[in-house]
Amino acid sequence: MHQYRSFFILGAKMSILSMILIALIALLHAYICWFEMFAWETRGPKVFRAFPKDLFSKTVALAGNQGLYNGFLVAGLLWSLVIKEAPWNAHIALFFLICVAVAGVYGAATAERKILFVQTVPAVLAIISILVT
Repeated sequence: MHQYRSFFILGAKMSILSMILIALIALLHAYICWFEMFAWETRGPKVFRAFPKDLFSKTVALAGNQGLYNGFLVAGLLWSLVIKEAPWNAHIALFFLICVAVAGVYGAATAERKILFVQTVPAVLAIISILVT
């Protein structure tokens, strides 16, 4: 029982490196939220070059919905940075970082491979930084 419990307790508090990585990932997702919700037709074709240009005007509402979900990821990641009680800050951060990593894997499989490197790799690095603290 003791080993099981110690995994969930983690360190006393998150490291500065973990917090910086989380903040950078939140910033990235704030940008994604903005461009999917408000600049899909202008910025989208520059980001997703493989998609047909006429696709963007037809998918504004869908992209806006995706952007909203990215906004929820931002909120959760920022929330983890302001929680004072360890280990809750790490637990919340891990949950949202895992969400980011899974979304990145799915996006790489269904939209563009580069999403794996833009979303999943940084999230996994942040997860590792929390778990080794």
